[in-house]
Amino acid sequence: MPQLRDSSTSSQVSPSIAVHDTSFERIFGIETEYGVSVTGGEHGIDAAHAAAVMFEPVISQSRSTNTYTENGSRLYLDVGSHPEYATAEARTVRDAVLLDAAGENLMAGLAHNAERMLRERTGNNGLKVHVYKNNTDSQGHSFGCHENYLVRRSVSLDMLERCFIPFLTSRIIYAGSGAVRGNEFLISQRSDFLDDTISSATTRSRPMINTRDEPHADSRVYRRLHVIVGDSNRSPRANWMKLMTAHLVLCMIEAGTRGENYGLEELALADPGEAMRVIARDVNGAVCVRLADGRELSAIAIQREYCRAAELFMSRHADDLRADVREEAAQCIQLWAKTLDQLEQGNLHALGLWVDWVAKYELIEAMCRRGADSVRAQQIDFAYHDIAHDSVFSALVQHERMHSVFTKEQIRSAVLRAPSDTRAAARGAFVHAVRSTSMRWNADWTSVSVTPLRNTHTMTAHMLDPFDSRGDEQFDAVMRAVRGLDDSNPILPYI
Repeated sequence: MPQLRDSSTSSQVSPSIAVHDTSFERIFGIETEYGVSVTGGEHGIDAAHAAAVMFEPVISQSRSTNTYTENGSRLYLDVGSHPEYATAEARTVRDAVLLDAAGENLMAGLAHNAERMLRERTGNNGLKVHVYKNNTDSQGHSFGCHENYLVRRSVSLDMLERCFIPFLTSRIIYAGSGAVRGNEFLISQRSDFLDDTISSATTRSRPMINTRDEPHADSRVYRRLHVIVGDSNRSPRANWMKLMTAHLVLCMIEAGTRGENYGLEELALADPGEAMRVIARDVNGAVCVRLADGRELSAIAIQREYCRAAELFMSRHADDLRADVREEAAQCIQLWAKTLDQLEQGNLHALGLWVDWVAKYELIEAMCRRGADSVRAQQIDFAYHDIAHDSVFSALVQHERMHSVFTKEQIRSAVLRAPSDTRAAARGAFVHAVRSTSMRWNADWTSVSVTPLRNTHTMTAHMLDPFDSRGDEQFDAVMRAVRGLDDSNPILPYI
C-alpha cells in the first residue's frame, strides 16, 4: 500500500502528519497476485486446493488467510486461487523492490511446504506445486501486478489521463515481461486486457488506473492512485525502473500543479488502449501511435520526451530530494536514456541483462532456431515466471545473463525485517511481538489491535501517517500489553 507524501504546506493537513515543502518524498509499494498450478498429480488436486494447502501454516499462525508479516507486508489468499503479497510501505524504490523480492521468497517457501504436505497426503512423490509471478494463465485469464501511489488532491484525474497514461502505455518497451500468444510474441502480458484508461471498475472492465479512493492516510490531502496496467517483473532492475520512472513522472505532474511546465500534456494519446496493443506487438519499438493532437510518435520517442523532461526536473529540484532518492533518480535517468538508445539501435542483447521481455524473447528465439514449436515456446514463457521450480530465470542469473541486484542474504533478511523509516517498522514490530503470544490480534494498513488474555477489552492503536515509523502513545500502550504476556510457547515462523 504505497503513498505519496504531500510536498507543500496545507492548512488541511492533520497536525499529527508532518508536511515537507517541495520535498517530493514518496512511499512506494507493489501488490502481486500469483498464479498456482499442480503437475504430476493423479488425485484431483487443482490450483484452488494447492493454494489452500499453501495457506494452512498461515491460518495456524494468524487464524486467517488475510494477515500481515514481520516485514510489515500483507499476505492473503485472493478471490480464485491467487495468493497475493502487498509490500509494506517503502521510502525508496530500492526498498520496495527488495520487499517484492522477499515476497517471492516467502511465496516459494509456502509452495515448497505445500508440495511436501501434498506428497505425504497422496503418496505421490511426483506431484509439483508451481507458483507463477506472471499475469496470465493457460486458459487466458489475467491477474495483476499493481502499483499504488497517493497523489495530492490538487492532481486531477484529467491531468493524470493526459500526462501519466501516455507514460504507462509506452513504458512497456523496458518494463514489459513478454508473453507468447499462439505464434505471436507480445512485449507486455497486460496489454490485451486493458479496456479503459481511468475508472472505478475492476471486474467487468479493467482500466489502466483504478480510482479506488482508499488513501490509508489523511483523505483530506491524499488521493489513492492504483495503477493496474503493469506486468509482473522477475527482473529486479526492471521492477526498479518501472517504479523509479513513474515516481519522476508523478513528481513532474505535481510540480505542474504549482505552475511548472514540462510539456507532458502534449503527449496525450488519441486512443491509449489501442496504442498499447500496437506497441506490445513491436519488438523494435519503432511503430508509431497517434497522439491526441494528430501527431504520430513511436514508443521510444514518447519515452524520450519523458526522459528529457525528467532531466529538466532534476536540474530544478535535485536538492529537494532526499540524498538516497536523489542518487536513485540520477541513476534512473542515466539508464533510461541509455536504454532508449539501445532500443533505437536494435541492441536487444545488451537489454536482455535486465529487461524481462528481451531475456525471454532471446530464449524463445534461440529455441525456435533449434526446432521448438509454439507449444514449447509457451512452456518456456511460463517456466520463466515459476518461482517455486525456478529453472529458467535462476539459470540466467547463474550464467550472468541477468542482473540479480540483491544477494540471497539481503532477500532473506527482508522477509523478516520492515523498512526502518516508515509506518511498516511499527507494524512489523507489533506482528513480531504478538506472534509469540496466544492473544487475539489484528492489523491493517492504518491500525493494530490486540485483546489481552483474560480481558474482553480490545486495545487499538491508529497509525495514519505512513512516514511515522515510531507510533504514538496508543501504539506504545499496545506494545506494552503485548510484551507483558507469557511467551513461553511461541509460534514458530512459517518461513
